[in-house]
Amino acid sequence: MAGVGAGRSLVRGSLRYSSYCMRSVHTGTGSSILPGSRLSVGSGVLQNMMVANASRVLTSPPNRTMFIQTQDTPNPSSLKFLPGRAVLEGGGTIDIPNISAAQGSPLAKLLFRIEGVRGVFFGPEFITVTKYDEEGYEWKIMKPEIFAIIMDFFNSGLPVVHASMEASGASTEVYDDDDDTVAMIKELLDTRIRPTVQEDGGDIIYQSFDDGVVKLKMQGSCTSCPSSVVTLKNGVQNMLQFYIPEVVSVEQVFDEADEVKSN
Repeated sequence: MAGVGAGRSLVRGSLRYSSYCMRSVHTGTGSSILPGSRLSVGSGVLQNMMVANASRVLTSPPNRTMFIQTQDTPNPSSLKFLPGRAVLEGGGTIDIPNISAAQGSPLAKLLFRIEGVRGVFFGPEFITVTKYDEEGYEWKIMKPEIFAIIMDFFNSGLPVVHASMEASGASTEVYDDDDDTVAMIKELLDTRIRPTVQEDGGDIIYQSFDDGVVKLKMQGSCTSCPSSVVTLKNGVQNMLQFYIPEVVSVEQVFDEADEVKSN
């Protein structure tokens, strides 16, 4: 995610934009509009999942129209899908790096059934899907099924995640026992860095600050992005050091799920 930014266009017209972040620019184009008619790909998967609870099976209205846009991310293995409606109520983000972590999300479980899907990330108004890098997993093949599942799911009225699955967002909340340096780090992350990282389909979570070292966790498209280290050093670290002299360096934290995902 070194070039934190992205390009977007619609099938009809030419809405394009690029964003600036961390002193570098990345532009690309990804586009899709789904017409009002439903795609059949993936519909059976959704129905199979809901048949166990027949009382909750809902069928999309035949004339229901839903527009889904795609947006490139700096990570070629991650694609951002914008359904045109809220994904997570109340904001926040949820990182689901593998299928074992998807138990609290009906939508994530459906997406992981698509061959080639490696990770799913939910933002306030977007869904980032990360695929495996292996040959044979191409977006042009995977996108139609992803579109169909997202459309069918949102028309079903089911929750994206269960209440038991907590969204990230409190990591940058300033607590009474935080010292001034930690409070400033969290404020910069929350107001200057996280919004732009989320625009690129990911998130950056504060972990700790000790002996001048800020430890952060990358999520979504940023987890396996080839240029995430460059972004941390040339972008986040430079910004924090500019405003907070106490910051010596910034390090990325990996957990067990990240290690499994990177293998």
